[in-house]
Amino acid sequence: MSAAETIQAHRDAATIGRTEAGPRELPPLGTARTAGELELVERTVSSGLRVVAVARRTVPTVELRLRIPFAGEERTRAARAELLASSLLSGTATRDRVRIDDELAAIGGDIGAGVDPERLLISGSGLAAGLPTLLEVLADVLTSAAYPDGEFNRERERLVERIMVARSQPRMVAREALQRRRYGDHPATRELPEASDVEAVSSAEVRELHAAAVLPTGSTLVLVGDVDPEKAIALVEEVLGVWSPPGTATEMPPLPSLTGRDLLLVHRPGAVQSQLRFSADAVARTDPDYPAFQLANLVLGGYFSSRLVENLREDKGYTYSAHSMIEFSPSGAALLVETDVTTEVTAAAVLETRYELARLSAVPPTEAELESARNYAVGSLLISLDSQPGLAATLCALSGVGLDAHWLRGHPARLAEVTTEQVAQVAQRYFTPTAFTGVVVGDADVVGARLCALGGIEAS
Repeated sequence: MSAAETIQAHRDAATIGRTEAGPRELPPLGTARTAGELELVERTVSSGLRVVAVARRTVPTVELRLRIPFAGEERTRAARAELLASSLLSGTATRDRVRIDDELAAIGGDIGAGVDPERLLISGSGLAAGLPTLLEVLADVLTSAAYPDGEFNRERERLVERIMVARSQPRMVAREALQRRRYGDHPATRELPEASDVEAVSSAEVRELHAAAVLPTGSTLVLVGDVDPEKAIALVEEVLGVWSPPGTATEMPPLPSLTGRDLLLVHRPGAVQSQLRFSADAVARTDPDYPAFQLANLVLGGYFSSRLVENLREDKGYTYSAHSMIEFSPSGAALLVETDVTTEVTAAAVLETRYELARLSAVPPTEAELESARNYAVGSLLISLDSQPGLAATLCALSGVGLDAHWLRGHPARLAEVTTEQVAQVAQRYFTPTAFTGVVVGDADVVGARLCALGGIEAS
């Protein structure tokens, strides 16, 4: 078949969706499932650690998530925290890295750690029958992580390399610029440490940080899997009881409220793309307006069938991806709207993004838009709860903002009750363009004049 014949043979979605008798009829959507009752036990054990154990017997495995609030005020805290997380499993007083790996492999398990300005997160999994071993390794790491110099130094070198690569990426440049624009010098802005700060950290400093900040009181352990919840918590009490230092894990200070102000133009010489980031205050999950706010966000840009995608990607062709999301913290939430566009259409993309914000606050979503967003919200929530890892991650995230499984189970019903009028009200209150601040990262020599002509732009 020739190239011309291939092009002629191509059938688009509209053609595929029709027959000689007319459009193909789509089957009706099935009845939406609800979040079922969870076989769950929650208890604070003697060390001060809050434990949530959930029976999910779909497969004979168990998922573990340990959230330790891990905030700090010092400017170089991020460097020490990143090295702590990356070398936490490099050895203990009784186990070297190889022995840790061997013991976990014997139960089909693994453990990993990650950190951000808010918390240290330790994640693990393994066969349910191997839960005692998983907890024993975790207890050893929590109580006697050694950070041996050889392993530590190698990890420090790798981390420096990763940071240097990350800082060369446009998205990281935009993220750091946005954080400074939103929160100034708040500890939340220190998401990635400086390479020079990492190079200066010693293993002794990380051991000191571990002793002072890796604390059970204020922390939450989530276990989800083929377990008896009561027996799982008793096992945690028995095995992790040795982890009981004094003190309380440190939560991040409340984030400052965002106020609407000009977008900051950040010059990136020679950039062929511009990064657009808009942000405003959002409502927390505990707020009565949250279900309506969540659906308003979905209509704007929270999933592929949103207004931003339809405008910036499908209609204008400015970008491959445009989306909005809600970022949560223990003290509240922020709305983030982001897209990356070619330099030539930067000003036009800013204009269209502002237009969609204004349109949402002025033109309520249709019933069809609202129902599509609602189905997506409920469906994606239920999908996230279907697997052991998904349920463990969701419950761990909720624990960080003071919520539990009861909130989770009731959320589909709250979404079902939201009306277009309620979405319109929250849109008018929170989504107006004047409520937003943010950054545009690009070649100011090329995009500056057109952006400034729009107004609401501040040059850095």
